[in-house]
Amino acid sequence: MKNIGFLSFGHWTPSPHSQTRSASDVLLQSIELAVAAEELGADGAYFRVHHFARQLASPFPLLAAAGARTSRIELGTGVIDMRYENPLYMAEDAGAADLISGGRLQLGISRGSPEQVIDGYRYFGYAPADGEDHADLARRHTEVFLDVISGRGFAQPNPRPMFPNPPGLLRIEPYSEGLRDRIWWGAGSRATAEWTGRQGMNLMSSTLLTEDTGVPFHQLQAEQIQMFRDAWKEAGHDREPRVSVSRSIFPIVDDRDRAYFGHDRDSRDQVGIIDGGTARFGKSYAAEPDELVEQLREDEAIAAADTLLLTVPNQLGVDYNAHVIESLLTHVAPALGWR
Repeated sequence: MKNIGFLSFGHWTPSPHSQTRSASDVLLQSIELAVAAEELGADGAYFRVHHFARQLASPFPLLAAAGARTSRIELGTGVIDMRYENPLYMAEDAGAADLISGGRLQLGISRGSPEQVIDGYRYFGYAPADGEDHADLARRHTEVFLDVISGRGFAQPNPRPMFPNPPGLLRIEPYSEGLRDRIWWGAGSRATAEWTGRQGMNLMSSTLLTEDTGVPFHQLQAEQIQMFRDAWKEAGHDREPRVSVSRSIFPIVDDRDRAYFGHDRDSRDQVGIIDGGTARFGKSYAAEPDELVEQLREDEAIAAADTLLLTVPNQLGVDYNAHVIESLLTHVAPALGWR
């Protein structure tokens, strides 16, 4: 059995060929797709976060709205760029959104992806300290965020407050119990996966790894997952971790699917350069359901993960993306034992 959800990049463009022509369109349709996915029996609705782009950016209003419209589905991010975040303000937003959803948030956070602008986090008022790089900045913000969402009191109360305080040091409010166990780190390498395991965060791995050893992507990612689990065990954490992988998977069941994704039948891994280093990109899967089942049986990383996130082409609209999710849940997942 696997948790199966979708991951939306939240693109919008004024092109007449797009179903999301404005920021309003993509936000409202994201909520509607979460509702539709829950009705179809999917387990998760996840959203990318990109700044200075015609994409989804500020996740917590969206997560709170989707939480108010749904009752069961997990709601998450993949990923929030921690270089841009005020950790304490983020803790308040996350606590509020989690309480609205009834404790269903699954927050993916990380150093983030290549940016639209140079050092965009500086425009938000953040910069690495002396001796730090931008990855250190993200991890420093993360350390503070994880600490304050634990519910620990740390702020000295005013002796003459406007309202009565509980005894002792004050914590961030609203506090949502259990949220700390539902934080994921988007790891782009095996070394970062090991660090994630030591920190006690769940592992979120996408269709990109910022390294290449010459083996197929799914095998390199499976190795990453095992290294994460080994580091988790060695650190002695007292719960079982979760692991998600993302994939572009399109069952071809009608002429629309064939027109949109028939050209991806022969997709292969790609190796390229990102942020100045070699990276391996995982292939897309597109085929008739029976063939797709056989292809997916060979994916070692999907087999190793408990959660599969389907990257959806959000600009094709809610109805078509609901069709993609339904096709996978109906025609593919049962044959693989995922349902």
